Amino acid sequence: MNINEALEYIHGINWQSREPGLQRINELMDMCGHPERELKFIHIAGTNGKGSTAAMLAAVLAQAGYRTGLFTSPHIYKFNERMQINGEYITDEDICALADYIKPFTDKMSEAPTEFELISAIGFEYFKRQKVDIVVLEVGLGGEMDSTNVIPAPEVAVLAAIGLDHTGLLGNTLPEIAREKAGIIKAGCDAVIYRQDPEVEQVFIDKCKEVGATPHLCQPEEVIRTSIDLDRQTFDYKEYKGLSIPLTGAYQLKNLSMVLKTIEILTKKGYNIKADDLKAGLAATKWPCRFEVLKKDPVFIIDGAHNPQGIKATADSLRVFYKENSVIFLIGVMADKDLDTMIPYIKDLAKEFIAVTPDYPGRAMEAEVLKEHLAKYNASVTAAGSIKEGVSLALEKAGKEGAVCALGSLYMPIDVKRSLEELDVV
Repeated sequence: MNINEALEYIHGINWQSREPGLQRINELMDMCGHPERELKFIHIAGTNGKGSTAAMLAAVLAQAGYRTGLFTSPHIYKFNERMQINGEYITDEDICALADYIKPFTDKMSEAPTEFELISAIGFEYFKRQKVDIVVLEVGLGGEMDSTNVIPAPEVAVLAAIGLDHTGLLGNTLPEIAREKAGIIKAGCDAVIYRQDPEVEQVFIDKCKEVGATPHLCQPEEVIRTSIDLDRQTFDYKEYKGLSIPLTGAYQLKNLSMVLKTIEILTKKGYNIKADDLKAGLAATKWPCRFEVLKKDPVFIIDGAHNPQGIKATADSLRVFYKENSVIFLIGVMADKDLDTMIPYIKDLAKEFIAVTPDYPGRAMEAEVLKEHLAKYNASVTAAGSIKEGVSLALEKAGKEGAVCALGSLYMPIDVKRSLEELDVV
């Protein structure tokens, strides 16, 4: 296959018609000789913060000299982002070779795999072939029934922030969703737990007791921010002074508490991670679309927030820099999102809303429909005919001294970034 054929094969699988479960991925791993059993993992589940946490951990481990795989989803700009080794994306050639290798197995399966099961299998085989020392593995959806959960007990299971998202699949309450996420906790592993709703924390602690894992509650109050601007924030943590990250969302300090606790555990397990490795790795972390500043004059921020918890976190970050009624929001969402919970978090910050339609036919909410939802919040709302038109309009309304924040869907950033480039304003 060439790269277009390989991606067509990968994306051509329909996940929506399959029942959740590990039987398909187990069957496929049997055929491939179980590459996942030859690897070590840090496994990360949660509703929000998984990707940023994974990126920071991978950067620190790579800086410490470990050949580190990073598996994340979804991709923002190109498919290759999903599988990285020491910050380098998988090549088109490797994608093609792996698709050619996997396809004869999937053709023989009793039930075809889902798209994410296929991607997971490709990732495991890729990291095995590349002889990585450890893989930072982000769950796709949920935990217990997610295809990444075919792995043996990880070095550390990381349980990030839990929110109400994908309720139709995962449950209607935070404890229900947490129980699904807790499925990544396995006998003998250490579990790092984000500080949040006590009922959620208890679900994870109970799971650890049930399977024989060791729980570790993060202590975010020990991460002390010393400065923040739109480029970087610095902080102290215990004996570590002057640490910094180029991820400027205020919420990142809570994600950092998970990273720092995980590094402490790995060090106790014998991983050689020095203070200088921690400092350099965090400083070099790259993670797109998480309160990412794409340009200045005006400031143009893009954030992947797409559920109530994520929108609240973005709003909290914006309030560090901006007052009420000062931000132009370029917003596009999927039709199944809980707008009545999401929008109140940002309505007081909004000077104006510009509604757009993300490029996801059949699932995206049309801009005109979104406009009707937003109109009830007593803010000026415009429905743009395209994302490029929306970007241009947002820049015009913000002026040189203003601020734009694009958010609402992870299926929108690539078109926002492309629009800025075409408008020649980046």
